[in-house]
Amino acid sequence: MSPAQPTFLPATADECRRLGWSRLDVILVTGDAYIDTPHMGVAVVGRVLVGAGFRVGIIAQPDIHSPGDITRLGEPELFWGITGGSIDSM
Repeated sequence: MSPAQPTFLPATADECRRLGWSRLDVILVTGDAYIDTPHMGVAVVGRVLVGAGFRVGIIAQPDIHSPGDITRLGEPELFWGITGGSIDSM
C-alpha cells in the first residue's frame, strides 16, 4: 500500500510541518509555476516519488537573486531534482 498523497506537494517549510515532515527526502526545483496536474512533469515526478514513500517538496520559479529562496525547504536527505520545465533554459 502506498503512502497517502497530500492534497498538494509542499512548497514551504510551513506546509511540510503541516504534513508532519521535519525533513524532505527530495526537493524538486522547476522553472515553471507549480500546478498539480498530470500534465506538468514536475508534479507527476513528485507524485510518483511520494507514492514510493519519499517525502517530496517543490520549489517553483525560484528567485535567482535571493539565495534564501532556493534554500527555503532546507537540504534534502537524498537529492535535488532540477528541471527548466517548459521554459527555454537559455
